[in-house]
Amino acid sequence: MRIRFVSNSWRHLLLPVGALTLAACASQSVETAQSSDTAQGSADVAADMRMSAAPATQAVPAEAVRDAAGFDRWVADFRRRAAARGVSERTLDAAFEGSEFVPRIVELDRRQPEFSRAIWDYLDSAVSDARIRQGREQLGSYAAEAREAETRYGVPATIIGAIWGVESNYGSNFGNYETIDALATLGYDGRRTGFAEEQLYAALQIVENGDIDRERMRGSWAGAMGHTQFIPTSFLAYAVDEDGDGRRDIWGSIADVMGSTANYLKKNGWQPGQSWGREVVLPPDFDYAQAELDTRRSSAQWQAAGVRAVDSRGLPSLVSASIIAPAGAHGPAFMVGPNFRTILRYNNATSYALAVGLLSDRLDGAPGVYGDWPRTLASLSRTEIKDMQGLLNQLGYGTGTPDGIMGPNTRAGLRAFQKANGLTADGYPTHELLGRIRVAAG
Repeated sequence: MRIRFVSNSWRHLLLPVGALTLAACASQSVETAQSSDTAQGSADVAADMRMSAAPATQAVPAEAVRDAAGFDRWVADFRRRAAARGVSERTLDAAFEGSEFVPRIVELDRRQPEFSRAIWDYLDSAVSDARIRQGREQLGSYAAEAREAETRYGVPATIIGAIWGVESNYGSNFGNYETIDALATLGYDGRRTGFAEEQLYAALQIVENGDIDRERMRGSWAGAMGHTQFIPTSFLAYAVDEDGDGRRDIWGSIADVMGSTANYLKKNGWQPGQSWGREVVLPPDFDYAQAELDTRRSSAQWQAAGVRAVDSRGLPSLVSASIIAPAGAHGPAFMVGPNFRTILRYNNATSYALAVGLLSDRLDGAPGVYGDWPRTLASLSRTEIKDMQGLLNQLGYGTGTPDGIMGPNTRAGLRAFQKANGLTADGYPTHELLGRIRVAAG
């Protein structure tokens, strides 16, 4: 077995074979032309979100990570275990001959950005004019494939197109890492061994099934693959051969891409004919403790509580709707339903699901967001949020173990502090609010 430790400099120059078709017919928008030192674009942003949910185990020492013999032993051991699970020697030889450890993947996996991106900045990129224009062009070019997927699975073509746009900018940037190398690197590194090994085994099954060969199986550093970024286990569960050529090809067949994406959503609870949600206007006395995804009422009940439509389209007809206010009382609010929660199954981040919903609306000709985002408010850093959590705990407003992440417990603690101090209790962290908490804590 040849094992070559790959430097960071050249791998980002490779274009996935499956991207060649779309790269030739669609210009890459500015927002995804990022430096490889910060991100590969939407593909890695999505992968970051998925990997954050994967359990992490104890990392091996840094010197072990750079030990070629150690990687060789790890691959040999994994090969034995994969063979015991039924993977053929032919597939194992094809997968691991010339297998490469990629230090850059370890760097990307271990990074924890100090500053989070404000939701309005994320939406500016994910739902940009360029992406809307390109999405309409792509849905026009592949109208037959989009129609077929919508008819068969009950998922609107614009939702499929929106996921395609957010995940890979319509195929122009779905990652240049060889999936086998990426997952073997993560498995050997040891921080996410369980996740990486299960995904690597699934990747071998995909090769064994003949859906794609090892060289063309490319994607993000975290193992998400193809135009709409399926991890290998999701590929095995949901990918479909929509064009009937005997292979499930989410790298080169747009029919397979659209069918697989729609099938994923259908199998995860998509409700045909129902809106994902819509922007709404909240009453002045709205209780922001109700602005959580686990608080669910019908549209009629929300309307009776004073929630109203933002335009002539009215409120969406939903029997199990939640209100979300991503910027608290400072920004727009949205009523979202079961299909929004299904999009969260694809990628469990509210900003992501909101981007997909809003981009879908724009692709369908609907207007953008009416409300103004609080663009003058700077986001708190992870360290500042962790500091705020500790101070709230000290003051008796329990937020759990400080981790620098704004979750339901932190929002509840922050709302309790705001209410006790005569402030609008929206649970949205600002620097001004952090200052008040610091003063109160002495």
